[in-house]
Amino acid sequence: MALRNDASPDYLGALRRILIGILAVLMLGLFLLWRIDNARVEQFRASLVDTFVPSFDWTLRPIAAAGRMISDLRSYARVHEQNEELRRELRRMQAWREVALRLEQENARLLALNRVRLNPRLSFVTAEVMADAGSPFRRSVTINVGAADGVADGAAAVDGLGLVGRVAGVADRSARVLLLSDSSSRVPVTILPSGARAILSGDMTAAPVLEFLDQADEIRPGDRVVTSGDGGLFPADVLVGQVTVTPDGRQRVRLAADYTGLAFVRLLRRAPAPLVTGPGDLIGPRVPDPPAPAPTPEGTGSAAEAAPVPAETVP
Repeated sequence: MALRNDASPDYLGALRRILIGILAVLMLGLFLLWRIDNARVEQFRASLVDTFVPSFDWTLRPIAAAGRMISDLRSYARVHEQNEELRRELRRMQAWREVALRLEQENARLLALNRVRLNPRLSFVTAEVMADAGSPFRRSVTINVGAADGVADGAAAVDGLGLVGRVAGVADRSARVLLLSDSSSRVPVTILPSGARAILSGDMTAAPVLEFLDQADEIRPGDRVVTSGDGGLFPADVLVGQVTVTPDGRQRVRLAADYTGLAFVRLLRRAPAPLVTGPGDLIGPRVPDPPAPAPTPEGTGSAAEAAPVPAETVP
């Protein structure tokens, strides 16, 4: 029985050996060609370079693209670092901007306080609002002046626009100001130009209500509301706000004071009224008493001479 030969000839291995041999011979030839120092060989080498090198330009394009990509990445990294630095600088500038705006607002409020025209008989002390002592059931602020600065309980507090409230508690170095919007605030006011009198009652809203109006028909929206001075608690003619009418028909006052940005207030101090110690000149001139008669020696003169002469009566 004959044996079968399953082994097939290895053409691929033979072809690989042949190609490697040819490549080795070519490389050896190029090496020898570049080692020969001859004018004709030099010319031949130059012609080979001119022929084959330009055709390999496509192999350099990926390398050049990779180089540009690396350069762009480095540039992007530098731009990213600069962007982060600018962001940090912008945050610092925003912080300084907030400080500048706050100082500008405080300066504007102080300038507004200086523009308030007060009665010459009134003095004032400027205070800074330290804290909002209000709650859902109370509207008040705490200020940094007190009895040591001449502040008394009940003193009126104003800002650069109008009446804020009154002092409702005084300590040595601090005080509490009850705002007009507080439910326990009651201020007698006058509505201009009608001259109607009313009571401004706080109800925990931004627009207190007008109560006990004596001339309600003559009041119009936009009328000015000032303090009347009744009762002596508030000085007269201090601006409170303007009349407004709500959809339910109630007449309220849109306050002139800016409660949202309340930082400084001015407390009004009224000089004490002079005390009346005498009847004054309105009762009439005082008639001086007649001089007493000079004493006479006993036994001299008559009784008629010693008796005082009665004053003449004027009909």
